[in-house]
Order: sequence, then structure tokens, then C-alpha cells
Amino acid sequence: MKLTTKGRYAVTAMLDLAMHYQGEPVVLCDISLRQDISLAYLEQLFAKLRKHGLVASTRGPGGGYALGRDADAISLAEVIAAVDESVDSTRCGGAANCHGTQRCITHDLWVELGEHINDFLRARTLGDLVRRQVGSEAGCRREQSRLCVVPCAAGESVGRG
Repeated sequence: MKLTTKGRYAVTAMLDLAMHYQGEPVVLCDISLRQDISLAYLEQLFAKLRKHGLVASTRGPGGGYALGRDADAISLAEVIAAVDESVDSTRCGGAANCHGTQRCITHDLWVELGEHINDFLRARTLGDLVRRQVGSEAGCRREQSRLCVVPCAAGESVGRG
């Protein structure tokens, strides 16, 4: 599978946008800081995402980005395709000439794998990822609250559960 940094960063940035949008546009600088992705790179990605209607931009003071559609209506496959990324597991780019001028003996296997990956990405939405992330963060907060550290008389600390 050839899913490069561009596709992964696009999904990460879109998820960050979906999670942090609170009625006001989200600025790319904030996404850049939270996700450790270059601002210049995010600007390139968001230009492509905007062109495909996946994000909407607001200019000027207080400007930034919002999702172009509801998070449940944006599949991960759309995000990856919008930034010109393909999910292809063949060496030949699907052209069926991976062994010189002929198809290699495992070509059909890799094509089928690529179809499964694409089906997986089409079946997942940003909304699915937001719910998973929010549930994961809530679980972490519950665990942290049960594992409070209290000082002992001897200067050691003990977890309280």
C-alpha cells in the first residue's frame, strides 16, 4: 500500500479540525502546533481540501477553517483522494504491467488488497474518528482520576484507586 505522509497528515488535520471546531473557524496555526505539522504543508493540503469542498475557509481576522460538510458525511477515502493520494498496493500503479510488459503473478492479490483498503476507508468517516477519539479521551480521564497520587509520610507516593 502506498499511503504517504500527505494522506496521513490530511486525515490527521481534518480530524483535528472536526474535534476543535466550536462554532468559530479553526486556524491552521493551531492545528500545526497541536499536530506538529508544518504550517506551509497544511496550507497546501487545505487548498486541495477546500477545492474538493471538504473544508470551508473564512478570510480576515477571526478567519480560519470549518468542515465543508458534517463530519459523518466525509469519508476518509474522500480526504485522501482530495490531496491526490492513491491507495494502491501494486508496484505498477494498477496498470497491470508490473513485470516488464506483463502482469506479475501476484497482481490480482495486490489489486484485491487495495480494494479492501479502499472499502475500509470509504466506510469510515471523520465523525467515526471523532467519536472514537472522544471516547478514548474520556476513558483516559476516568483512569487518571482513579489513579491519583497522594504523598506518603516517608516522602514516597502511592497510587490511590
